[in-house]
Amino acid sequence: MNRGYLYAACTAVIWSLQAIVIKVALNIVSPVSVVGFRFAVAFLILLVTLLFSDRSFTALLKKPPLIIFFATVLLALNFFGFISGMHETTPSNAQVFIQIGPAGLALAGIFFFKEKVTWKHLVGFLLLIIGFYLFYSEQVVELSGGKGNYSDGVLYVVLGGISWAIFSILQKIMVKKHKPNHLNLIIFGTGTLILLPFFEFSKLVSFSFHEYLILCASGIMTLVAYSLFAMSLKYAEANKISVIITMNPVITFAAMALLEVAAVSWIEFEKFTLLSIAGSALVLSGAVLVVISRGNGNMH
Repeated sequence: MNRGYLYAACTAVIWSLQAIVIKVALNIVSPVSVVGFRFAVAFLILLVTLLFSDRSFTALLKKPPLIIFFATVLLALNFFGFISGMHETTPSNAQVFIQIGPAGLALAGIFFFKEKVTWKHLVGFLLLIIGFYLFYSEQVVELSGGKGNYSDGVLYVVLGGISWAIFSILQKIMVKKHKPNHLNLIIFGTGTLILLPFFEFSKLVSFSFHEYLILCASGIMTLVAYSLFAMSLKYAEANKISVIITMNPVITFAAMALLEVAAVSWIEFEKFTLLSIAGSALVLSGAVLVVISRGNGNMH
């Protein structure tokens, strides 16, 4: 098995479970503070690790490429959009709409990299549109009684998905010349500095041990997932990685179902109708169809 696919599969599992951890973290601090914690914890752990194992990262620190700062802003927007959207909706909802990211990556391939269009592209995008419509129309009534918070949440997640697609393109370019963890160190460090003015420092002293544990877990999962994601981009094609990443909603749905069976009290359970489940299945099918069709021949 290509090691890139294995890295991508591990990334998908971590991101799927991280959505649940972040939802719990949102009960502790604001969305922007959760994003700041993710960047800060990931940066500190990676910095200590590299200081003991690979100090060659200092060469990149002295002359970082300008593109890395654009990538940092995009990743920060991805984090903020996804977390803010989840704050207004649920982990599974956010995982469904974040699929705009892999689909957007495929769309960028068509319009900016002149990749050939196939019938699978067209069918995949059509399924995405129908699936998003069905899922949204059902969930907006089920979760919010037709009010605006759910719609705002969806818009945040879509922003996060688009930001992720552009970030992934830049990351794919950068890992050709630089070590993934060296890039991540600068991205996480710069992201921490950007969000520092918005961080809720006053709440730090009132956190319980479990609350610190939850917030640290979100940062550790960020570090591990993005390290694996960068490695997957180094060893495998972006379109095939995207297929694996689109499995996120399935894993999140399954994890949430298990938590409901276990009757845990620390997270709110989700409500899905048959139509919303059908919509999410169409979204997933469409996303997979789109990303596996990148550059596979002429339209026919």
